[in-house]
Parts: sequence; structure tokens; C-alpha cells
Amino acid sequence: MTQLGTFTSSIGPQIARYIAFKRALGGKAIATVYILRRLDRFLTSCNGGDLTRETFAAWSKSLEHLHPSSRSHWLWAVYRFCIFRRRKDPQGFVPDPAQFPSQGPRHLPYIFSEDEITRLLAAADSLDPHKASPLHREVARIGIILLYTAGLRRGELARLTLGDYEAAEHALFVHRSKFQKSRLVPLSSDAARELDRYLAARKKLGAPSDRGTMLLVHNHGERFRGYTGEGLGILLRKVIRRTGIRTSQGRSPRVHDLRFTFAAHALLRWYRAGIDVQARLPALATYLGHVSIVSTEYYLTFLKATAEAASERFHVHSAPWLFLSGQEGDRP
Repeated sequence: MTQLGTFTSSIGPQIARYIAFKRALGGKAIATVYILRRLDRFLTSCNGGDLTRETFAAWSKSLEHLHPSSRSHWLWAVYRFCIFRRRKDPQGFVPDPAQFPSQGPRHLPYIFSEDEITRLLAAADSLDPHKASPLHREVARIGIILLYTAGLRRGELARLTLGDYEAAEHALFVHRSKFQKSRLVPLSSDAARELDRYLAARKKLGAPSDRGTMLLVHNHGERFRGYTGEGLGILLRKVIRRTGIRTSQGRSPRVHDLRFTFAAHALLRWYRAGIDVQARLPALATYLGHVSIVSTEYYLTFLKATAEAASERFHVHSAPWLFLSGQEGDRP
């Protein structure tokens, strides 16, 4: 957990209290700590000045290199801190959210085909040997498999420990992830078999085997360490680029698109099997770790295959009575 005693600006003590407050509510506040630490350093570089309209505007301008959505996220994080600060300092500066950049439209997900998933696994297996991290091929392969077959978030996968895998039950336990939700994620028999294969390769290299050790590890510098979420992302993006798969905009798909693909393929299987998708959405929401099915329903958006499957089901169900009048001479 990030230490709080290193804030050096004049508002450093208030930042530390705010983060302690958020953690007391049960959150890790990792992103908040990172953003406020950057703000603290900026203010320190301005001779330790207070957070005012002028220093906030200067800090906001320093973030113009960020994507509008990211920049908006950073500014809102500071806004929430300022609201907290107002409790003790009624004169404390609070920025106007109306001046924040628009977050813009959400990224359209790229849905991998089953053939493309096969290409991703082949690309992982074809990675060049890495003397400093001999498990990187195995990590890339199991990473793709678990993101695709279990719908995990990248950060959730990076934070898994050996103790989070229940081999007898073929399940992963995800601790207090987004929205502070924990969940048990059952694995398919194929995914469990692949995970067991990875664990065997990991053991063969002499990686630590206690339950608290990170599941995905590398051993740069002769010392096994767990992957960070960003480190895992770099590895998996390398695999995706190697396949040459491109979105309709000509970009490489995102790592997060594997989670979208898991959800989309699950929905498509249900449609094709004649299952009541709306009735099953709560189960999918629980599996994905969503707060409600509202988030899960987003996965239905812009997915041509599921839309076609739904349309076909509607046609089969409704055709007998929709076209009855036409068969009888178009009488009302």
C-alpha cells in the first residue's frame, strides 16, 4: 500500500487525510493517490503554493497531452478532494466542473473471432525466448486464456495469487476489485487445464510456491516478482500486434477487448441456444463483477452478431402471426 507521508506541498497534510478517509471506507484509492501525488509535486515545483484558481489552471494546462477522457478523470479526482477539503476550510478553492473537458464517446469494443483467439495463442507461443524472463511465453498464453474465457479485468489477473486458485474446484477468487466487489470465477475445464500447465512450468523454474505469491511472475535479476497491470498489458499488447489484427479504424485491439469478447460470445451462445438472455444477464453481471446489469447491458451495444441472433429469434417467434394477414389477402 502506498505510504502517505511523502506529500510536500502546503496542502500535503490535507491530501494525506483525504486518502486515509477514502481507505477507511474500504477503498485502496490507488488511482487517487497517483493523481494527487502528481498534483502535490506540481504545487511543490511552484514553491509549495496553495491550490488556487491560478495553480489549478496551470496544472490543468500541464495535462493537455492526455486524452480528454483521461484528463477529465484527473480533474474530477482533484474536484472530489477539494469538496472534502471544504469541510475544514470553507474558503478552500473548488474548481468548476463545467470547465472540465468532455469525456467523449466510449471506445467501441473490438470483438475477436474464435479464429483470431487461436491466432493470439499461436502468437504467444511464438514469442522469442527471453533470457531474463523465461516464463513470458507461458504468461502471455495463460493471460489471453484467462482474460478471454473468464472475462477478467487485466488488473484483476495481475493481482491474483497462488492462493486465489482453487484447483479442486477449478475456480479463481477475485478479491475486492472494482467497486470493492469480490467474486468466485469458475473456470472451464480447458482453462483449468491450461492454468495447471502454466503452474507446472512455473514450478519447474523454481518460482516460490507459497499461497501469497503472485500467480503471474517474471524473474528479472534472478528474483521472481509479480507482474504489474501495466507490465502485463505491455506483454499482451505485444502479442496482439504480432498477429496483425486491426480494428475498422486500423488500430490494434485493446487488451480490454478480450473481456468484451468473453461477454459477447457468452451472449451469442445464449441467443443461438434459445436461452432467455435478459433472464441470464444478472448471472453474467455477477460473473463479470458488475454492480448491476446496467453495465452488463452495454456489452449488447453495437454487437452485430448478437443483434442478428436476436432478430432471427424474433422472426422465428413472430413470423406465424405477423404474416398471417398477408396470407389471407392482406385483410386487417
